[in-house]
Amino acid sequence: MILEICCGDIDSVGAALTGGAGRIELCCGLEAGGLTPSAGLLEQALWKSRRLMSPVPVNVLVRPRPGDFLYSDKELSQCVQDTAYAVGCQADGIVFGALTSEGEIDEYACEKVIDAIRQTTLPEQKVSMTFHRAFDMCRDPFEALETAVRLGFDRILTSGQAPTAEAGIELIAELKARADGRISIMPGAGVTPENIRRIVDATGVTEIHASAKERVASKMRFRRENVGMGSGEADEYSRFVTSAAIVKQLVKSAHQDLLF
Repeated sequence: MILEICCGDIDSVGAALTGGAGRIELCCGLEAGGLTPSAGLLEQALWKSRRLMSPVPVNVLVRPRPGDFLYSDKELSQCVQDTAYAVGCQADGIVFGALTSEGEIDEYACEKVIDAIRQTTLPEQKVSMTFHRAFDMCRDPFEALETAVRLGFDRILTSGQAPTAEAGIELIAELKARADGRISIMPGAGVTPENIRRIVDATGVTEIHASAKERVASKMRFRRENVGMGSGEADEYSRFVTSAAIVKQLVKSAHQDLLF
């Protein structure tokens, strides 16, 4: 069982490694569903992982903006450049997804990113490819499954087209059965120490994705409460970070038998 932890900052990367994560999905902007991480965050995360006796793979999310997954030519060019940079930094995988306006996987966009991976990968380098939760916005999940297989993706990250992976168990299990070993199905969204075992046992998956996040308060003593940096609704003096303790609980729960 591989537990992938989504990390949005360098402290979260450290917490995920301390907690025993089997893989990291690196991004930023978790409040927007995840966006491409900065060059500095990417290089620091890879350094943290590589200095371990048993390095933990770091997969990099490539998503140029919040919102839908219908990308313009300029946005796609940005994705291609970000992909090439990440692979050139020795990232272990790329996490990407794009859709057409009709809700199908955008094969052209995916092929451009896949080409960037192939052209940048060194002979001794292995770079995995994950189709991310854009899959959950697809019109037909079974058609999208076959497209992802044909394109050469290694795994699909999905909540089963439901608000959480627990709510999407039925579809996740069906996708796993239809994949029949051709591609890995990785549940994600709302995965907790309390439900991870149920999701794994009900679907038969061998990898699962979680954020293991908790809210932490700012250490700022002086505060200007009436000024916001974004929409004005966000709390500027707290943020979500990965918790090493929650990661440890997830690892423990994922590897123990159900009690019911």
